[in-house]
Amino acid sequence: MKNNAVPITDHDAARSARNRANASHSTGPKTEAGKHRSSLNAMRHGLTGQTIVLPAEDLAAYNHFTQQTFDDLKPVGFLEKQFAQIIADTSWRLHRIPALENNLIALGFHEHSNRINTEHPEAHAALVIIEAMREQTRALNSISVHGERLSRQLERTLKQLQNLQSQRRATEATQLSEAASLLQMHQKQGVPYQPSEDGFVFSTAEIETFIRRRDRLKAATAHA
Repeated sequence: MKNNAVPITDHDAARSARNRANASHSTGPKTEAGKHRSSLNAMRHGLTGQTIVLPAEDLAAYNHFTQQTFDDLKPVGFLEKQFAQIIADTSWRLHRIPALENNLIALGFHEHSNRINTEHPEAHAALVIIEAMREQTRALNSISVHGERLSRQLERTLKQLQNLQSQRRATEATQLSEAASLLQMHQKQGVPYQPSEDGFVFSTAEIETFIRRRDRLKAATAHA
């Protein structure tokens, strides 16, 4: 039978030994401040009901970031909100990639710092960093590929949301124009008008605001 096991190199063995040594030196946070820093928090996703678990500080930042995204995109209806949430989540993950890369290199720096000896501090830092990057090439490449995929997903989802919102606004503009014509006809006849009877979701006040704006624009065009 063919053996598909991947051979363990001296480099892999050395790294495993370092990881075991580092793990033996750390048994988790012991102070209250340390425990607080390492604590996790969870929230239930408003759209899907899924539970999201993040470090407490990250969760607060994530909630703020998501709210800013919704405030900027101004989604209306469930489908637009779904797209907005995907955009928020994808952007959050995309912005996290530089931190993942830096933290990965910092971890390698910590692991290799004592293995490289040179009297020049800048040279020591440069050599340790390049050694860390050489060891983490596969992980860094994976992060880069992941970032490219997220960028494509973000661009695609944003375009989908923009198309959906354009269609909605065009439909709303047509319906407002129709509702305005019907309201003005009823006003001339002295008959009360209920927009909902014609399937409109606009209030009478919204329709009247549309009429005033439309009339001002006509006057401004004529004046110009």
